[in-house]
Amino acid sequence: MKAPLVALLWVPVWVIVAKAEESLGNQRRANISNEETLNKSNRPNMQDSTQGEEETRKKEEKIHHFYQAGPEMLKHSKNIEEKLVIRLLLVKAAKMGAQKAMEKVASDLLFGYNRPQDIKAAVSLYKILAEEGSHKGQTALGFLSSYGIGVEYNQAKALLYYTFASTGGNLISQMILGNRYWLGINVPRNCEAALINYRKVADFIANKLEKREEMPVEKVRLMERSENLSSEFLDWNIHQYYKFLAERGDTLIQLYLGQLHLMGRKGLEKDHTKAFYYFLKAANAGNADGMAFLGKMYLEGSAAVTQSNITALKYFIMAADKGNSIGLWGLGLLYFHGRGVPLNYTEAFKYFQKAAKKGSANAQFQLGVMYHTGSGVKRDFKRAFQYFYLASQNGQALALYYLAQMYATGTGVLRSCQNAVELYRTIGELGRWSEKFLTAYSAYQAGNIDSSLIQYAFLAEMGYEVAQSNSAHIMESGKVKLLQKDQIYPLALLLWNRAASQGNAFARIKIGDYYFYGFGTKIDYVTAAVHYNLAANQQNAQAMFNLAYMYEHGLGIPKDIYLARRLYDLAAETNPDACIPVFLASIRLEAMHVLTDLQLLNFTGNWKLLALNSMLRHHWDLFLMILIVVLLTLLINNRQN
Repeated sequence: MKAPLVALLWVPVWVIVAKAEESLGNQRRANISNEETLNKSNRPNMQDSTQGEEETRKKEEKIHHFYQAGPEMLKHSKNIEEKLVIRLLLVKAAKMGAQKAMEKVASDLLFGYNRPQDIKAAVSLYKILAEEGSHKGQTALGFLSSYGIGVEYNQAKALLYYTFASTGGNLISQMILGNRYWLGINVPRNCEAALINYRKVADFIANKLEKREEMPVEKVRLMERSENLSSEFLDWNIHQYYKFLAERGDTLIQLYLGQLHLMGRKGLEKDHTKAFYYFLKAANAGNADGMAFLGKMYLEGSAAVTQSNITALKYFIMAADKGNSIGLWGLGLLYFHGRGVPLNYTEAFKYFQKAAKKGSANAQFQLGVMYHTGSGVKRDFKRAFQYFYLASQNGQALALYYLAQMYATGTGVLRSCQNAVELYRTIGELGRWSEKFLTAYSAYQAGNIDSSLIQYAFLAEMGYEVAQSNSAHIMESGKVKLLQKDQIYPLALLLWNRAASQGNAFARIKIGDYYFYGFGTKIDYVTAAVHYNLAANQQNAQAMFNLAYMYEHGLGIPKDIYLARRLYDLAAETNPDACIPVFLASIRLEAMHVLTDLQLLNFTGNWKLLALNSMLRHHWDLFLMILIVVLLTLLINNRQN
């Protein structure tokens, strides 16, 4: 049994190093011995082979255990020579096949998984990994360099690391490069270069989707979490209530919980046993969707359900007889692949058509595939494109991939690099790395702000707009410890800019605020007005209000009272929540307008009006509050009398 990591901390470093070096030496001698044995005989004894595998396994465990201690050793050692020895041993271990263990430990330290976050130790390990050619190490250093976290802020170096990692096949670096070439981040905009990188990622993801491996993507905007949290995560009390209703026989709730557990959505664990339980209850109550989902589970198979084409066929027929679109699609799929029934494209096409007319995105996609490949029908790329488009509009992810392929090659449609990139990118964002949205939000809720920031920032670097907004929001919170104060606003502004370039109106307003108040940049009313205007064009009430204020006071744009009044009114029309601030602003605007008109008259005591005007301009909100209080007092007294 291995000693726990904490137990190693009190042992002198030189003792651990000596033991680790001995273990690594034994590993090397064992490797040499194994090579000599293999050279002597091409038919090794099975018992010797088994013993050799067991010894190798134990030695790999020792190396992995050394990695568990390595980061702490680097952290607590104050002797330069000791640190050099530890780094040398880590390099040796990496060469002996422990690179994956080292990458795992470095990742845990960087993101704060399973242990306290330690950026310095993570950087040390990633540097060793990068030197040994690890594309994960290169990607991590590129990420850290792009933000100046734990290393020097250096975008050129970040780009270099990403390029090396991408060449080594790292999908995350390919996503990052695709995003950079697409938006022109520290490189000239190049659609074709973006397409090449995104297509590599999309090819991998599409292969996963074809194997029915669902991709988790659940995003919560931290700025709006009170409004949209219920739509992203199922509240515990609501979940308990739903379970109660499901046990009472509510088939709709049974189906809902079954689907959540089947896919692992809204904060519920992916659990096929629970999914099967709820679907079976719904099916036994005569629900066609429950029957269809049981057919789907038997068709795909899992740890909870043994794959069975015959059982899948039975449930699909039961559902199809009730006119269920999933059941019809399932029957079409069985005939299309010849699973449980003879292969028959004609029958498959018939069932897919029936299901497609009922709105089944999967059936629409399958019809696209049949026309694209000419399976059972005359090959027709235009018809294929139409079905893929229809399926993609209904949420079928693989249809997006096929559309991207058609746009990229100009098959059945005019070639469009831009459309292809946008579709490939959408597919790429379905990757397993999007799990960080869940772990980042969990860390945020638990108060682990730095861990949450690192995870969101990593996703932001890949081009996720929600992650860019969340990262900037966390940076502004004043709770971040891993960044220097002078880093926060410039980095947040950078992230708001990237989010705004993807159409986020709120991010555009934030950029305007940064230039208006001089956060992380110089005060620039002209630039602030430009960004407020762009957001206002997206029908954003806050941007309209801010722009109206700038027109009212002539900040960065010519003073125009009439245009200010119009924008205030538009803000109130666009969002009812803006009515009160617009009302107050309008009263102030009208008061200023009246005073301005009065000043034009040559009344005696004009200096008094000037003084009153000056007072109202600076303290209009105070006077307005006094006026409202007086009016309310009079109204109450009136009613009492």
